[in-house]
Amino acid sequence: MTTNSNTSILVPGMLACILALCSASTFSQNQLKTQKMTNSDFTTTLLVDQTPKEAFNAINNVRGWWSEGVEGSTDKLDAEFTYHYEDVHYCQMKIIEFIPNKKVVWLVKYNYFNFTKDRSEWTGTKISFEIAEKGKKTEIRFTHRGLVPEYECFDVCSNAWSQYIQQSLMGLITTGKGKPQQFNKRVKIQ
Repeated sequence: MTTNSNTSILVPGMLACILALCSASTFSQNQLKTQKMTNSDFTTTLLVDQTPKEAFNAINNVRGWWSEGVEGSTDKLDAEFTYHYEDVHYCQMKIIEFIPNKKVVWLVKYNYFNFTKDRSEWTGTKISFEIAEKGKKTEIRFTHRGLVPEYECFDVCSNAWSQYIQQSLMGLITTGKGKPQQFNKRVKIQ
C-alpha cells in the first residue's frame, strides 16, 4: 500500500478541523439549550433617567399605560383587577408582591383568549416588574413568567407586551403620558 505524503498531512488536518467544528457545534447547542431553559420567559428591559419611585408609580398606574378599561385597584398588595380587550382577551390579576420602588408581581388568576386552542394559556403565570438603580439611571425589568415560546399566543403576546412596555410604559415614566388601549364597552367573559 502506498501513501501519498499530501494525503497523510491532509487527512489528519481535516480530521482535526472536523473535530473542532463538531466540538464548537456541540458547545453552541448546549449553550443554546441552557439559555432557552433559563431565559424562556418573555422579558424586556427599560433604562430611564427617572427615579425608582417615579418608575414604580408609573408601573402601578396600569390605566395610564396598559388599558384605560382596567377595573379595580392596581396599587397595593393583594389588590385584584381585571383587564379586557373586546371579546378577544379577558384576565383577572392579583398583586402578590408589592415592594415600594423595587418590585411588583401580578398573578394571573384567570385568563381567556378567543384566538388560542387553550383559551386559558396565561392562567397561573406571573408578571413581574423589577426596579433597580443602574448608575445614575433606573432599570425596569419586565418578565412574564410562564409566557414561553411553546404557548400558541407567544408571538402575539410578546409583541403586545413589547409595545406596551417599550412605548407606553416608557412614555408614562419619561413624559407622564403613556399610550394605553382606549376604553371600549366592557364585555364579560365567563
